[in-house]
Amino acid sequence: MIGDRILGVVLLLLAVVYGWEAAMFPEPFGGSEAVGPETFPLILAVILGLSSIYLLVRPDEDEEWPHMKMLAELGFVLLILAIFTLMLQPVGFIPATTLMVSVLCWRMGAKPLPSVATGVGSAVVVYVLFNFLLELHLPAGLLKLSGG
Repeated sequence: MIGDRILGVVLLLLAVVYGWEAAMFPEPFGGSEAVGPETFPLILAVILGLSSIYLLVRPDEDEEWPHMKMLAELGFVLLILAIFTLMLQPVGFIPATTLMVSVLCWRMGAKPLPSVATGVGSAVVVYVLFNFLLELHLPAGLLKLSGG
C-alpha cells in the first residue's frame, strides 16, 4: 500500500514536470493552432497525472511483488523496445515496428502467422497515417534504399 502511494507521488511529480515542459514548447511558425506540438504531450501528462492520483487515493490492498517469471517477461519487453529503438534509424520504421509488434504479440500468446500479420498491418497503417495524413515523416531506412 505504501509502495503504491510512493509511486503515485513520484509519477504525479513527473506528470507535472512533463506537462510544464510540454506547455513551454515554442509556438509553431504561422501562429498558434488548435493542435500544436504540445497537444499530445499534454494529453499524456493529464493521463499520467490522473493515474497517479488514482494510485494515491486507491492503492492496491494486496501488495505482492510479481513473480520472477513476470519480471523476466518485463525485462524481455524492455529488451525488445531497446532493440526497436536501435533499429529505427538504420532499417526504418516499417521493418523495426513489424519486428517489435510481431515479437510482442507472439510473447503474449498469439500464433506466429497472426503475430506477423498484426506487425506488418500496424506498421504500415501507422506509417501511412504519419507520413501521408499528418505529414510527420518517420524513418524510411531500407525503403529509402530500395527507392520507396
